[in-house]
Amino acid sequence: MNNNHFDKTHVTYAPKEKRIKNTHDKFSQQVITYDDTPLFFPSGLEKLFLLVYFISLPYITGLLFLFFYVGEGSTELFLSLNEESSFILTWAIGYEIIAAILILSIIKSAIAFSIENTKGPNKHFQRP
Repeated sequence: MNNNHFDKTHVTYAPKEKRIKNTHDKFSQQVITYDDTPLFFPSGLEKLFLLVYFISLPYITGLLFLFFYVGEGSTELFLSLNEESSFILTWAIGYEIIAAILILSIIKSAIAFSIENTKGPNKHFQRP
């Protein structure tokens, strides 16, 4: 047999604990603080601003969706749509858009976290 030939039957991997860099922190157990968020939370008023953001951001997102996608950027069409649509309907549209973006962001972060913890020189191959 040639020494340069790599036999796949004799490949062994290091135990999982040695392959994963960060064994104590799981993705779902990471500590998240208000300082990590891109929104502005003044000290002592975090809950009030969280409520303001919860109400205003989906509504603004819903208005933008209605203006650019449904109203096709036309002010007249948007204003006619806005007269007939309620606040809660616009808010619900924006809420669903933000929820979908957040879910995709969480999935992307989880995949990146998994890839980061399995990369590197922690895999050991044993050649015969």
